[in-house]
Amino acid sequence: MKIVRIIGAASGWGAPDRRCEAGPEVLRRRGLVAHLRRQGMPVAWEITVRPPENSVSAVAAVQALSLELSQVTDNVVASGDPFVVLGGDHTCAIGTWSGVVSRWRIAEPVGLIWIDAHMDAHLPETSPSGALHGMPLACLLGWGDPRLTAIGGPGPTFLPENVVLIGVRSFEPEEHQLLQRLGVKVFFMDEVRRRGLSEVFYEALEWVRDRTIAFGVSLDLDAIDPKEAPAVGSPVPGGLAQEELLPLLRQLHGDFRLMGLEIAEYNPALDERQLTVRLIGELLLSVFAPSRLPYESYHRAGKAVFSV
Repeated sequence: MKIVRIIGAASGWGAPDRRCEAGPEVLRRRGLVAHLRRQGMPVAWEITVRPPENSVSAVAAVQALSLELSQVTDNVVASGDPFVVLGGDHTCAIGTWSGVVSRWRIAEPVGLIWIDAHMDAHLPETSPSGALHGMPLACLLGWGDPRLTAIGGPGPTFLPENVVLIGVRSFEPEEHQLLQRLGVKVFFMDEVRRRGLSEVFYEALEWVRDRTIAFGVSLDLDAIDPKEAPAVGSPVPGGLAQEELLPLLRQLHGDFRLMGLEIAEYNPALDERQLTVRLIGELLLSVFAPSRLPYESYHRAGKAVFSV
């Protein structure tokens, strides 16, 4: 039986509010692994990667964490087990996917489904805030600070035609123009509402499956409506509904092409009612243990999620 390897990524230097770096440790201490095992998910906590304590700048901290994280995901992929990366701010994606793709760079291309309220495709010169968590997708496409674009080696980690974004509803013109120029497929939130999440999700899934040998999913929790996932760094109203998203994620279970799942931007300091921590458990179970009770039935049954 394959074990799902959880990797914590205590990334916080990329965000204005660094408290999201505590997210992985909070999840581990609250008994996430034990909870997932009780629900039938074979899982182990592999390691938590942290930036150096003496980091002199945000770029240096993100670079160091990304290098270590890429080595960890590279090793897990080599073992044949699926993985979950739990961030931290979304700069963790630079390390996560650079390590994954390094195993496949000479063979066939790898795809990425990026579920996010934002594009995360700024360059240092286009970002209004300068925050690095608004740049990881650009870095993975080979654009941005060379200290971050070269984590996985020369050349872009992903080819633009193998990346799909879902749920975007907050972005600046410059990053939109970059993705348009590169040919990245984007499903904006207005299209999701018009067509329905199910139709969009299956089109995105078919898009990456047709073009790649394997794929991953990077989920920023702010893609989900803040009424249901309030503990995020950059909440944006009008997001995805968990009652729609969770059943769709269940369709990924058992897909041998799914290499791993990343969940980013959990800020436990903002999770007063514990809505977001519970949702993280549901997201993981939807992908890796879909036979258990769905979210609403589970709570009607009066079951505890995991200790808070």
